[in-house]
Amino acid sequence: MDTYFRFVAALVFVIALIALLGWLARRYGIAALAMPKGARRKRLSLIDVMPLDSKRRLVLVARDGVEHLILLGSHGDIAIESGIAAEQGSFAATLDAGDGKRSGDAS
Repeated sequence: MDTYFRFVAALVFVIALIALLGWLARRYGIAALAMPKGARRKRLSLIDVMPLDSKRRLVLVARDGVEHLILLGSHGDIAIESGIAAEQGSFAATLDAGDGKRSGDAS
């Protein structure tokens, strides 16, 4: 009987360890461990989200300093407007301008 108890205890321990490692990988990201901070400039950013109703929302996404307005819904996604030039003071324009830091950052 002692052998069965040790087997079940070891199995529960291994399953709990796998669950913990999966949670840590999801929480902190596996890629974040492999890449040093500041190693790559971010090209994609989420600027704004506006819910329209329970099933649809408008999303403003910036890629390489160009903004895109997308309607996300349950029946599919539609690009409402593409190629919007980023405003001078926006986060996407600041990222496109140089080192990836916001203009107000001191560091």
